[in-house]
Amino acid sequence: MKVNFTSLGCAKNLIDSEQMLALITAAGHEFTPDPAQADAAVVNTCAFIEAAQQEAIDAILELAELKKAGSLKRLVVTGCLPQRYQGDILRELPEIDAVLGVGSFPDIVAALESDEHHFARFLDKNAPLPELDRAVTTGPGWAYIKIADGCDNRCAYCVIPSIRGRYRSRPADAILAEARALAEGGVKELILVAQDVTRYGRDFRDGTTLASLLGELVKVEGIEWIRLHYLYPNELTDELVDVIAEEPKIVKYLDVPIQHVNDAILRRMRRPETRSSIEALFAKLRARIPGVVLRTSLIVGLPGEGEAEFAELLDFLRAQKLPRAGVFAYSPQEGTPAAEMPDRCSPEEAQARQRTVMDLQNRLMDDFDRARVGQELSVLCEGQGPDDRWVGRSFADSPDVDEQVLFTGDAVPGRFAAVHIDALEDGCLTGHTV
Repeated sequence: MKVNFTSLGCAKNLIDSEQMLALITAAGHEFTPDPAQADAAVVNTCAFIEAAQQEAIDAILELAELKKAGSLKRLVVTGCLPQRYQGDILRELPEIDAVLGVGSFPDIVAALESDEHHFARFLDKNAPLPELDRAVTTGPGWAYIKIADGCDNRCAYCVIPSIRGRYRSRPADAILAEARALAEGGVKELILVAQDVTRYGRDFRDGTTLASLLGELVKVEGIEWIRLHYLYPNELTDELVDVIAEEPKIVKYLDVPIQHVNDAILRRMRRPETRSSIEALFAKLRARIPGVVLRTSLIVGLPGEGEAEFAELLDFLRAQKLPRAGVFAYSPQEGTPAAEMPDRCSPEEAQARQRTVMDLQNRLMDDFDRARVGQELSVLCEGQGPDDRWVGRSFADSPDVDEQVLFTGDAVPGRFAAVHIDALEDGCLTGHTV
């Protein structure tokens, strides 16, 4: 059969989708990007915040219309949305034929080929991660690699531990084997992903750490960049910082989600950091890793955040001048402690604060990029844009969350190019190959 696939949410979700795609094609089915030409459709969903849930529901309902018209015969929904609402999803969305929870991705072929209406499979979400082939959909020249799944942090605003289960690391030998296979396929940049990469190996209780894993990954021939997402502040050990500083293949771009800096808000979030500990960490990283680019994630509008707490966050950002940041307006999630907290900020005020932070950050990010005009950067070429210029990324830019570099001259997609930066144009660096 012809199968259409929609993958929503984070990079970890995308890897789950790539594994399902490999299983589908290995079973003899054909992928089609056009849902109107498909016999079956799969939607791999996110349910992290309300906006992600609505995006998933909209995608499901759009495909349900094709099913009503008769062109689509089977609709399968996988991932976080059915996992979170497994008792309700088939009742609320009867157009769905099959659902798979986050521990059941290997059953995708059975879900597609079954004649059973309302096929449902919810295996143990805390089981070890399955080692499956992938149909890599990113690149050229780069790919994500999942080193762990689940989370044990239990932040007050977050539903991920209840959806994805406890933290489970993949065995180092499996990660290294996959890295070698990706390198043989032309991958130059590996982006390590987990809900918290710094916690990697702790569940093995045999001394395995992210630092020891990185010590082996840098030996993989063909890999030139290794990027880390995400590094939790309280887990950035001196050993890990030393490895990042000393290994040239590890890009000096660290995504460290702090969420806030006001001590009272951090306590409400159930985050172990304080403003002083965050400031000390950032100072240490900048001192020990010259030229490091720091990125963070922030949440505004959490219950208890008043004008003073918000002003403190803005003061911190002005002082730190972080080159990269993303900010989210707080979205109450059913079943989390934060959803029950008093002193709520209105959604409109939270969104206004989000815009204020992003306006400030856009100016700070432009200042950082403007200072790179005139430099020569190594840029991983990803292809040509609509205006016939090449599109790529420098070490300071991660896919989908940061801006790109636009340039002219000779380049090969999936390879590095030396680019002289001529200008900053609408938030993107522009230049020409040297």
